[in-house]
Amino acid sequence: MRQIPVDTSAATVMVAKTPQPKVRDRRTGEIATDAETGAKLMTVDVMFAANGEVEILSVTVPETGISGDLTMGTPAALTGLIARPWENEFNGQKRHGIAFRAVAVTSLATTGTGSKAA
Repeated sequence: MRQIPVDTSAATVMVAKTPQPKVRDRRTGEIATDAETGAKLMTVDVMFAANGEVEILSVTVPETGISGDLTMGTPAALTGLIARPWENEFNGQKRHGIAFRAVAVTSLATTGTGSKAA
């Protein structure tokens, strides 16, 4: 699957929703894990502001990549952010979108470096 690196150097990133476990199967409640490491996956919604546009992105990150107190409004850095286009068909309906994944989401609140992403 194609992976597109996302440049976050000129973006302002803030936590929009605290980290939540990524659910693999909603019927069973099974939590998603990383295929390579087995680490539990989390989802963090962030406000991503760049080039005069603001979007809320849902970013998947391994639980081990979450550091600092990531509460709503916390400035954050996204390390190794990639975008993956996806498409599937379910019950005859075609769906598509972009999935975001990062190596780490780090709070910038205690570092004193401001709200720019790394």
